[in-house]
Amino acid sequence: MKILVTGGAGYIGSHTCVELLNNNHSVIIADNLCNSKKETIDKIKQITNNDVIFYEIDVTDEKAVEEIFKSHKIDGVIHFAGLKAVGESVQLPVKYYYNNIVSTIVLAKTCLNYNVNKLIFSSSATVYGENEVPFIETMNLLPTTNPYGETKAMSERILMDVAKANCNFNVTLLRYFNPIGAHESGLIGESPTGIPNNLMPYITQTAKGIRKELNIYGNDYDTIDGTGVRDYIHVIDLAKGHVKAIEKESNGVNIYNLGTGKGISVLELVNAFEKINNIKIPYKIVARREGDIAECYADASKAEKELDWKAKKDINDMCKDAWRFEKNN
Repeated sequence: MKILVTGGAGYIGSHTCVELLNNNHSVIIADNLCNSKKETIDKIKQITNNDVIFYEIDVTDEKAVEEIFKSHKIDGVIHFAGLKAVGESVQLPVKYYYNNIVSTIVLAKTCLNYNVNKLIFSSSATVYGENEVPFIETMNLLPTTNPYGETKAMSERILMDVAKANCNFNVTLLRYFNPIGAHESGLIGESPTGIPNNLMPYITQTAKGIRKELNIYGNDYDTIDGTGVRDYIHVIDLAKGHVKAIEKESNGVNIYNLGTGKGISVLELVNAFEKINNIKIPYKIVARREGDIAECYADASKAEKELDWKAKKDINDMCKDAWRFEKNN
């Protein structure tokens, strides 16, 4: 299949492009490079020995998106493009609502206009709000705790309505949890611009000496050690889930959690990183971040049953691969 991957130069997008190419699909990447680097495109080619087509565009730009659909016979779309920092979304809600919602509307509209009937949407566990864990796909979605989560929930509802109104339009919503790790080659991984918003690159940058110490946001949650608990999943496992989703023959709307089903606290992750890589991570406890919840982990049994997908890499793989990438870059 010929797949358009929006945000394909980003962290999860680039790993998914590698897995798509390794499974004999061809890839077109659309990315504005606001939180990614153009060199990543060359690294995808290097890893896979395959070529990709790259458009440096913003997916909110309807005319630019339409040019891609005009120029290529696209079989499906995987939509990653979006702003993704929870804390920043609280500070800049208009920016997040505009970017994340408009890009989804533009893609849905263009898919309909060009008879592209398969769209995989990069959603998030944040859509569950403060539900009880483990999160399961049949739960009613509660109001989320931050604008980022709201943009994901709203995008889901938009795509559900589009699928309802257009019987040939098939949507898969992948709600995933906390991707970490990197490709085993060490060539691609999580490389945020500026101060990292996610935990693992903050850990690796602290290990490398770029950051003086790691900030741990809150140690007074009702969890095993007071720090926040998340379902950390290796980015390669996550990427493979997208390949399974795009290859599956499906109708209407399908929703899947992609996670390990196991919660790990911030301190447990720090300890695992220190142990497997034999390096100390200096840290300090600071105030909780607005928008964070205590616990978040998946029931991922539906994806295993219907997509034949299950996370296979463990926390040691995630920590080793993340540190290898940081050292290489």
